[in-house]
Amino acid sequence: MQENYVDENFSRLVSDLQKLIQQPSVSAKNLGLEECSGLIVQMMRKSGIQAEILRIKKGVPPAIYGEIKSKQNPGKTLLFYNHYDVQPEEPLELWDDKPFSGKIKGNKIFGRGSADDKGELITRIKAVEAFLKTTGDVPCNIKFFIEGEEEIGSVHIENYLKKYQKKLSCDAVIWEFGYVDEKNRPIIGLGMKGLLYVELSKIESIRDAHSSLAVLIENPAWRLVEALKTLRDVDGRILIKDWYKEVDAFTKEDLKMIASEPFDENSFKKEYGIRKFVGNKKGIAIKKALVGEPTCNIAGFTSGYEGPGAKTVLPSKALVKIDFRLIPKMDPQKQLLRLKKHLEENGFDDIEVTMIHGEAAARTRLSDPFVKTVKKAADDSFGTSIISVSSAGTGPMFSFVKFLNSPCIAIGSTFVFSRIHSPNEFARIDLLRKTTKCMCKIIRNFASQ
Repeated sequence: MQENYVDENFSRLVSDLQKLIQQPSVSAKNLGLEECSGLIVQMMRKSGIQAEILRIKKGVPPAIYGEIKSKQNPGKTLLFYNHYDVQPEEPLELWDDKPFSGKIKGNKIFGRGSADDKGELITRIKAVEAFLKTTGDVPCNIKFFIEGEEEIGSVHIENYLKKYQKKLSCDAVIWEFGYVDEKNRPIIGLGMKGLLYVELSKIESIRDAHSSLAVLIENPAWRLVEALKTLRDVDGRILIKDWYKEVDAFTKEDLKMIASEPFDENSFKKEYGIRKFVGNKKGIAIKKALVGEPTCNIAGFTSGYEGPGAKTVLPSKALVKIDFRLIPKMDPQKQLLRLKKHLEENGFDDIEVTMIHGEAAARTRLSDPFVKTVKKAADDSFGTSIISVSSAGTGPMFSFVKFLNSPCIAIGSTFVFSRIHSPNEFARIDLLRKTTKCMCKIIRNFASQ
């Protein structure tokens, strides 16, 4: 019944998604956040969901809370976590159309946020609407928590979860996204990696100098390069002492699941235009790295002259941004101390370390009953689905586990090559339809779990 409603009213889902895309909501620029949160509240109320704006303090982007209490099953609660903020749209010149156009071309709807995360959000809202418009009730209590800072690290998520812990209490969480692979199989993610984001900086002199003085004045860029070389080897293994100390090995059940996960090496290489993987990884080593290995990545390096042509300058300062992906039991603060100690013990105590963001990893057990509930709904909706031990990316899942003590599972409509965070981001319209129906099945299955 609900699935028929989705089909019959699908054009409104697409239209509403276009409206959401057309409303910019860039958290990095504090652009359009109030307007977008208000628009979502309106859409939710129109769908029959009781919705309100949540705040913690002035200057922090608002969050949105939605709720429907079940008359037939008030003892179980499913929470949908999403975000309404999007990545900056730059570089503008690489977009085929305006970044916030919501333009439809064939089976795709384009625009920043079309997939990440407004496309995902609309599937959740419309699934709940399908129950309310067909039966006047939902099979279990439904809650929504939609934040506006995910793309800048969910800076205040713990403040929100702590303040509204009772309001947000639930038995399980459907995460804000989920990938669909090139064979149209949804990837059910049971966890997310953590993150330690730092800046390493070095100021050598009071001003830039003529590069002929490089025989006398230390170049801070070289100093950072030398330090960076001590952090990891050519195969990507991190060389910082005790970096892996608390990490547990994969269980036999984990390894069996990882081995069964599909990964098309040639397709991946073609999509990104690369010839080989780090450390020449092959087979199961690739899969194990994606779901369960930490990383040390240089996200940006700034020093000296960066314009066109030549300028023979010796820079006075240099800065590098590094993101470390973390896995379960790696504490961001503890790893930060290990990084600082490593630099000091290797003679780089003159390099300043600044922590930008830290987030622990989280993972739902394969044995949790919620996994089977979601898997059955996905198989029924898509034909087949794949369980992944963890996403390779990062989100505030650990905070939800910490404050709500509920299993979190990621599943959604985002095509694996949807160009999220890149120009010409898009959502596939057929996957939006299937995922909305899948959400209906998840709600129904969870209520009877």
